[in-house]
Amino acid sequence: MPHTVATAPIMVLNGPNLNLLGQREPAVYGTATLADVEAMCAEVAAAHQATVDCRQSNHEGRLIDWIHEARLNHCGIVINPGAYTHTSVALLDALNACDGLPVVEVHISNIHRREAFRHHSYVSRRADGVIAGCGVQGYAFAVQRVAALVPATGSTPAAG
Repeated sequence: MPHTVATAPIMVLNGPNLNLLGQREPAVYGTATLADVEAMCAEVAAAHQATVDCRQSNHEGRLIDWIHEARLNHCGIVINPGAYTHTSVALLDALNACDGLPVVEVHISNIHRREAFRHHSYVSRRADGVIAGCGVQGYAFAVQRVAALVPATGSTPAAG
């Protein structure tokens, strides 16, 4: 049976160091905590008759495992890959295995106004949308976008 926002959650994935939101470089990332971000995502999803499944890991392999899970049990992915944005072909490969599943990449800071190495994103090659520089509000935009893309694409996770 096809998964929709009504039947499957939107996976919200956060990569390395995002567990330190509100503590780490508040001038760059703001003072909102990861718990604040997760509550906001849940509220925005509810407004679209959806739910979210929020997860964070500092480990690339765990993020990949969760992406594999998402292709079977979720209707879309919002991902802030943190520093893996600029280094992880493995995350890109995992996301590429999620045929038809909407993926929106989000960054709290404007990565294009920062150091040159942050300007490149492997994840962007797969993402259906990229939101950067909107602070934590970018997560709200990303959840809204995934919710909008699910019915438009008829997204269904790949079968086995």
